[in-house]
Amino acid sequence: MRLLWEQEVVSSNLTAPTIFMSAPSDLIANEAQLDDVLTTPRPELCEFIKKLSSPLLVLGAGGKMGPSLAVLARRAAAAAGHPLRVIAVSRFATAASRQWLEHEGVDTVAFDLLAPDWSALPDSANVIHLVGLKFGTVQNPALTWATNTLVPAAACRRYRDARMVALSSGTIYPLMPIEGGGSVESTPLDPVGEYALACLARERIFEHQSQTLGCKLAILRLNYAIDLRYGVLHDIAQRLWQRTPIDLTMGHINCIWQGDANEFILRSLALCESPPAIWNLTSPQIHPVRNLAQELGNALGIEPSFTRVESPTSLLSNPARLIARLGPPPTSLETMLSWTAHWIKSGGNSHGKPTHFEVRDGRY
Repeated sequence: MRLLWEQEVVSSNLTAPTIFMSAPSDLIANEAQLDDVLTTPRPELCEFIKKLSSPLLVLGAGGKMGPSLAVLARRAAAAAGHPLRVIAVSRFATAASRQWLEHEGVDTVAFDLLAPDWSALPDSANVIHLVGLKFGTVQNPALTWATNTLVPAAACRRYRDARMVALSSGTIYPLMPIEGGGSVESTPLDPVGEYALACLARERIFEHQSQTLGCKLAILRLNYAIDLRYGVLHDIAQRLWQRTPIDLTMGHINCIWQGDANEFILRSLALCESPPAIWNLTSPQIHPVRNLAQELGNALGIEPSFTRVESPTSLLSNPARLIARLGPPPTSLETMLSWTAHWIKSGGNSHGKPTHFEVRDGRY
């Protein structure tokens, strides 16, 4: 694979471009190996997990990130010799994720988090809140608003004395000039579309509950977690494989390997405060979509085609504050590109859930 130029954010401004020099890691052959890679803990997480009292509760654990996050926590505790019980809570609309969690040593509780009474849920001093709804907002905005506001309010009432890490979204930021390095946590918010507005409402509910109940929270605004079965790189590679033009309207992105994002979510339990601490969670690099398509096209043996042109603004976040506390994400873009190209070329599974990263009007 050719070397890829990129821009790295170290503050609110861009430095001179840097080059990926590290060799790609071994390729991932199947879903079992992918899940193993996603849930293998680093020493930093194993050391941190020993400080958590049991149980660790993961709310909304049946989505794209929840199962691997819960298993990552369980494996870190096992590696550290720490008897931490991990409990995954979800409706579990499909049985497969629940079965996999239990096979991996995670306890599960089937529960509709929109239910008015949470008294049956187990007590916990450490809670991860992954609950959220994005796709389908255009068709059913009421459900998006209910999920993204009623559940946070109930979670804070039930776990008012716990530390809670809550996942939010970088979509609540305005589109930013490419040369500016992306939004920082103090950037004035300007959500576009009902999904982004509901994400901001979720944050405001958490803030209000923290102010009135004293809940200690860390809110993480995530931009584009990457799993080989979904994510921006998967979308670009899949379009290349299908000989579909790549839309360059949203011409620059951030992204982060899902395993790294899950680790940072867990370690952010140490960052909980009242009022809530706000952190951007993504890569420190800004990646041109055109370059990503060219690199993936080279690996796939396909010449990319493009439609439209890059806009001078994009949805970008600057994670310098979080990186200063937890360190940089360890998985390089070159590794993710190599894994993704091989996955698509070898017919790897897809969740069939496009990110719609090119959307600029907030309609998901």
